[in-house]
Amino acid sequence: MHIQTLLLMASSSKFSDVPMVLLFLLAFGSIAPLADARAFFIFGDSLVDSGNNNYLATTARADSPPYGVDYPSRRATGRFSNGLNIPDLIGQKIGLSESPLPYLSPDFNGKKLLIGANFASAGVGVLNDTGVQFANILRMYRQLELFQEYQRRLSAQVGSKQARKLVNQALVLITVGGNDFVNNYYLVPYSARSRQYRLPDYVKFVISEYQRLLMSLYKLGARRVLVTGTGPMGCVPAELAMRGTNGGCSEDLQRAASLYNPQLVQMLNGLNKQIGKDVFISANTQRMHGDFVSDPRAFGFVTSQIACCGQGPYNGLGLCTQLSNLCPNRALYAFWDPFHPSEKANRLIVEQIMTGSNEYMHPMNLSTIMAMDSRT
Repeated sequence: MHIQTLLLMASSSKFSDVPMVLLFLLAFGSIAPLADARAFFIFGDSLVDSGNNNYLATTARADSPPYGVDYPSRRATGRFSNGLNIPDLIGQKIGLSESPLPYLSPDFNGKKLLIGANFASAGVGVLNDTGVQFANILRMYRQLELFQEYQRRLSAQVGSKQARKLVNQALVLITVGGNDFVNNYYLVPYSARSRQYRLPDYVKFVISEYQRLLMSLYKLGARRVLVTGTGPMGCVPAELAMRGTNGGCSEDLQRAASLYNPQLVQMLNGLNKQIGKDVFISANTQRMHGDFVSDPRAFGFVTSQIACCGQGPYNGLGLCTQLSNLCPNRALYAFWDPFHPSEKANRLIVEQIMTGSNEYMHPMNLSTIMAMDSRT
């Protein structure tokens, strides 16, 4: 139906009792998505960034080949992957026809708003001083500001009541925290934060700041939030190359992960108890990653130590560029570049998010959430 026709209908006495918002929705073909589909919002760092940093003056970007070599378009989109990332794969599982666009994309308008939005930005951490070396990135407080801006835009399009309903019924994914260790506390020897805090105290500080972020997200309307922990940070190719202990994983970063992740789960449980509902769902990505890091061949990988794209020991040094070593078969590698999983590894992680036991997903997996929510 053409917009001009609908505007004529709106001005006609015959249709004078039809709300303008309803006509607007019809014009954009948006009634069905509001009724049937669940919107999806993504916050966090490079593990879930789908291209926001393409539009920022920063070195933390993935908009050049060979990134995207296995993406459907075979083009670098800003995803830190050879192909699809975790938000893409979760989006498919919850029935979205397309992935939510990066919020900063010039194409993010009209009915695209009804699908959801990706606010994630590579390089960020829970703390505002994490990733200072990347300059202009969307820090977490800014991601939440943009979420508020999004809601104002959505309300203008569909009305405040429908906008609130869409946000309340949406699925939210937040992946942040690893950079607070890799690109802050352990970025350089005797970093400012490591001089300020012993590691156990720093972990408590990051957790307390994360709790404030999550409560802000709740106050902005989020009611189903998947929160991922850090992976085995000391075992990624970059850390094996730069900080490996006796040819193995970095003991410092592994200790940080072992302190941080259980406290994150404890904090989420506390928030759910405080709210009186299971709003926050914990995804044990340390365990998910750890499975194929410790036994790659069981998952069809030839290695979980060497990155597909990179240079130096373990292909773990520097950036993944057109001058880097590039493996011919990405499906055989658990890591695409020095820090980020391959698409195949992302698929394994998402399978556990969907159907994993309580050891992986607490208090329930995403399939259970979807079944429960479909009955309400």
